[in-house]
Amino acid sequence: MWRLRRAAVACEVCQSLVKHSSGIQGNLPLQKLHLVSRSIYHSHHTTLKLQRPQFRTSFQQFSSLTNLPLRKLKLSPIKYGYQPHRNFWPARVAARLLKLRYLILGSAVGGGYTAKKTFDQWKDMLPDLNDYKWIVPDIVWEIDEYIDLEKIRKALPNSEDLAKLAPDFDKIAESLSLLKDFFTTGSPGETAFRATDPGSESDKRYKKGLLGELILLQQQIQEHEEEARRAAGQYSTSYAQPKRKVSDKEKIDQLQEELLHTQLKYQRILERLEKENKELRKLVLQKDDKGIHHRKLKKSLIDMYSEVLDVLSDYDASYNTQDHLPRVVVVGDQSAGKTSVLEMIAQARIFPRGSGEMMTRSPVKVTLSEGPHHVALFKDSSREFDLTKEEDLAALRHEIELRMRKNVKEGCTVSSETISLNVKGPGLQRMVLVDLPGVINTVTSGMAPDTKETIFSISKAYMQNPNAIILCIQDGSVDAERSIVTDLVSQMDPHGRRTIFVLTKVDLAEKNVTSPSRIQQIIEGKLFPMKALGYFAVVTGKGNSSESIEAIRDYEEEFFQNSKLLKTSMLKAHQVTTRNLSLAVSDCFWKMVRESVEQQADSFKATRFNLETEWKNNYPRLRELDRNELFEKAKNEILDEVISLSQVTPKHWEEILQQSLWERVSTHVIENIYLPAAQTMNSGTFNTTVDIKLKQWTDKQLPNKAVEVAWETLQEEFSRFMTEPKGKEHDDIFDKLKEAVKEESIKRHKWNDFAEDSLRVIQHNALEDRSISDKQQWDAAIYFMEEALQARLKDTENAIENMVGPDWKKRWLYWKNRTQEQCVHNETKNELEKMLKCNEEHPAYLASDEITTVRKNLESRGVDVDPSLIKDTWHQVYRRHFLKTALNHCNLCRRGFYYYQRHFVDSELECNDVVLFWRIQRMLAITANTLRQQLTNTEVRRLEKNVKEVLEDFAEDSEKKVKLLTGKRVQLAEDLKKVREIQEKLDAFIEALHQEK
Repeated sequence: MWRLRRAAVACEVCQSLVKHSSGIQGNLPLQKLHLVSRSIYHSHHTTLKLQRPQFRTSFQQFSSLTNLPLRKLKLSPIKYGYQPHRNFWPARVAARLLKLRYLILGSAVGGGYTAKKTFDQWKDMLPDLNDYKWIVPDIVWEIDEYIDLEKIRKALPNSEDLAKLAPDFDKIAESLSLLKDFFTTGSPGETAFRATDPGSESDKRYKKGLLGELILLQQQIQEHEEEARRAAGQYSTSYAQPKRKVSDKEKIDQLQEELLHTQLKYQRILERLEKENKELRKLVLQKDDKGIHHRKLKKSLIDMYSEVLDVLSDYDASYNTQDHLPRVVVVGDQSAGKTSVLEMIAQARIFPRGSGEMMTRSPVKVTLSEGPHHVALFKDSSREFDLTKEEDLAALRHEIELRMRKNVKEGCTVSSETISLNVKGPGLQRMVLVDLPGVINTVTSGMAPDTKETIFSISKAYMQNPNAIILCIQDGSVDAERSIVTDLVSQMDPHGRRTIFVLTKVDLAEKNVTSPSRIQQIIEGKLFPMKALGYFAVVTGKGNSSESIEAIRDYEEEFFQNSKLLKTSMLKAHQVTTRNLSLAVSDCFWKMVRESVEQQADSFKATRFNLETEWKNNYPRLRELDRNELFEKAKNEILDEVISLSQVTPKHWEEILQQSLWERVSTHVIENIYLPAAQTMNSGTFNTTVDIKLKQWTDKQLPNKAVEVAWETLQEEFSRFMTEPKGKEHDDIFDKLKEAVKEESIKRHKWNDFAEDSLRVIQHNALEDRSISDKQQWDAAIYFMEEALQARLKDTENAIENMVGPDWKKRWLYWKNRTQEQCVHNETKNELEKMLKCNEEHPAYLASDEITTVRKNLESRGVDVDPSLIKDTWHQVYRRHFLKTALNHCNLCRRGFYYYQRHFVDSELECNDVVLFWRIQRMLAITANTLRQQLTNTEVRRLEKNVKEVLEDFAEDSEKKVKLLTGKRVQLAEDLKKVREIQEKLDAFIEALHQEK
C-alpha cells in the first residue's frame, strides 16, 4: 500500500510538470493520480470515493516519514513537439510546499493513530501479569512507603505543558495559506495554482477533519493521563495523613471522609483481587512446571526452617549452645484473644475453645506455609486434616486437646513440651508462630500451686531469645491497668525492637470506653511503659465460637468502615484488620531470619568442632552411635540371645527341669507322703496310704508346681543368656536395657493354661506304674532314695545342732557357749535318746504319760521344761532316728531286686519304699520330658515374640530409652548427632534463602 502511494506521488508530480510545461491540455485518468492529487484536482468527481488508507497491524513500528521518497527521482524528458521555453520554478516551489503541508499533517495523524493501534494490540497480546504478582517482591508493592510518589507526580509536567511543546498545526496551515496567496498573485505559475481553486473547500474540510482527529487523540491522552493522576493520587493518599486545618472544620471533616472512603475502597479492591486469584493460586501451585520454581522454593523455605526448629526443640543444650533462631512468640493474658488472632492468621478455627477456661496448656508451634489445599498435619503424624470441612476441624481441635493433656504431667496444670503443627493453604503468610499459655494473675481451684510461676518461666524462656518476635496481645475490652503481660514484655524487650502490640476486641472497646482517645493512647503505646515496633487493632468476632473466619472478616471490615477511630484519624488504615497484621508480622519475621540465621549457623559449626574433638580424645576406637543406634544394636543382641534358647540341648533342659522339680516337691514327698506311710507297720497299709496321697497330690498341686518350675527354669536360662559376659565384645552400656527387657518380657509371658490339664493325666499315669523292669532301674531308685534321705538327715542334724547349741569340740575350739534355752533342749534331747534306745521301734508320737515321765526326770535334775518343748525336741530326735533306720533299710534293699520280682514271697525283706521312690523318679523324668517339649516347641517362641513386642514398645518410648541408655558416651554422641543435623539443615536453608534472593 505504501509503495503504491510513493509511485502515485511520483506519477502525479511528473504528469503535473509535463502538463504545464508543454501547454497541452490533456485528460489523465483519475484513478492513476495520487490520493492527495485526487482530493485537490477532482474533488467533485462522481466516481471518486475518498478513503483513508488502512494501517497494518503488526509489531513493527511505522512512521509517516517513511512514505516520502528516499532519493530524488530522475524524470526522463518527454517531447511533444515545439514548446516555448518558460520559467516555472516559483510554481514548482509552491506546489511542493503545499504538498509538504499535507504530508506533514497526514504523517502526524496517521503515525499517531498507527502507534496507538499498535500499542493497543501489543497490550492485548501481553499476558495478564496479575497472576504472577507473587513473583515481584513485596517491597515493590510497598514502594509508596519508601518513595513519595506525590512529589514525583507533582514534579512531572502535565498534559498542558506537554501540549505546549507540540507544533501548532493551525499556525502552520495559516503560513502555508499565505505562502499560497503570495505565489498565486502575479506569479508566472498562475495557471498551475488556479487549477487547485475548485478543490479548495474540500481541502479545508479534509484539513479540519485531520486536525479534529488529532485534537480528539490529544483529549483522549489527557483523559488517560488524568485517570492515571487520579489513581496515583488515590494510591498515595491511602497512606498519606490528612492535614488538619483548625480554621476550617468542615473542610477537615470532608477531607477525612474522602480519605477514609479511599482507604476502605483500596482495601476492598485488594480483598476482591485476593479472592479472585485464590483459585488461580491453587492451580499454579498444583502445576509441576519450571515457571513456578520460585514459588516452590518459597513454599519449601518455611518447611525447611520449621524442621530446624523441631530439631532444636529436642536438642539438650549441654554445651551452652542456645537456640537463637527467630520465631513469632504469641503472649498475652488469659482470654485476651491470642487463639482468635492466630486462627484469623491461619484462616481456620483450629484451636480448642472454652468459656473462661484455660485451654492452651502447652506451647503450640504453628508453621504457616502456602499450598494448594487448606490442610493441617502434625509433625509426628501423616494424617491431613481438611480445614474446609467442619468434621475435620472438630477432629483437629480434639487431637490438639488430647496432646495437651498428654503432655501435662500428673499434679501439673501446664507443660513446656511443644506441639508442632503445620498449616498449609492458599494465601497464607509464611511464618512460624508459637502460641503460649495465657498469663494469669491468680491461681484458681483445680490448678497446681506453681501454675503461675510455670507460665511465667515458659514465656520468659521463649521471649529471652534475642531474635524472637514478640506478638503481645492485649484485650481492649478490659482496663489496660489490669494487664500483666505488658510488664513481662517490657522486661524482656525494654526498647521494643522486636515487639508488635495488638489490641483485640476493639469493637467492644469503642462501645464501652467513654473516651476514644484512651484507645488511641493504647495503640500509640503512651498508656504503657512498653515500646513496640508497631501497633495494630483487630476485631476477632462477636464472641460466638461458631462464627466462621469469613464472617469474622466481614464483620471486622464493616466495623472499621463505620468506626469513629478511623474517621477521626485515631487509627491509620494500615494499623487495622488481621490481614495487615499478618503481612507486617510475616515481613518482620523474614527480615529477622535473614539477619540472624547465618550467625546461628556459625555458632553451631563451632559447637560441632568442639564435640568432635572431645569424642576423638575420649573414644578414639568407637563409632559415634547415638541413643537410637545403640538401641538398635542392643535390640539385635537381645534377639540373638533369645534365639540361643532354641539351641539348648534336650538333655540339658530335662536335667535342670527334673532337678528343679524335685527340689520343689521333695519336702512334700518326704514329709506328707513317705514318712506318714513308712510309720505304718503293714506293707499293705503303706501302699494304700501312698496311693491315696499320690492321687490327691496329682489332682491338686503337682501339675501347677511342675508348670511353675518350667516357667522359672525358662526365666533362669533366659537370664543366663542375657547376663553372661561375651568377652571383649561385651558392652556394659546395654546391661540396664537388657535387664529391663528381661523383666518386662517375663512379666508379660504367661504359660499356656491347657498345659496343666494334659500334664495332670501324664503324671497320674506315671505314678500308677509300679513295675520296675530291670536291676539298673532298681539301683537308680535306691540311689535316688539314699540321696533324698541323706539330704533330709543332714537338714535334721543342722536343726538339732541349732536347737541344742555347739558340741564340746566347737566349744573348745571356737570358744562358743550354749544359751540357757539350748542347755534345756540339750538335756531334753539326751533324755529322749535314752527312751529311743530302750525302744527302737517306738512310734512317731509320744504318749502323754511318756511326756510326764520325761518332764519329771528333767525336774529331778533341776531342769524345768514345758511339754511343748518336749514335743518339738522329740520331733527332731525321732526324725533323725527314723532317717538313719531308713538308710540302713535302703542298704539292705540293694540286693532285694530278686525278691521284688517274686513279690517278696518267702522273704522277710520288704522294699515298698524303694518302689515309691522309683515311681517318684519316673514321674519326674516323664514330667521333665513333657515340659521340655512344651518349652522348645511353644514357650520359647512365645517368649521371643514377647521380647520383640517389648523392644518395639521401648523403641517408641523416648523417655524409656533415655532412662536405660545413659552415660557420657551416649550423651556426647547424641549431642554430636543433633548438632550435625541442625547444621546441615541450616546450611540447606541458607542456600535456599540465597537462591530465593
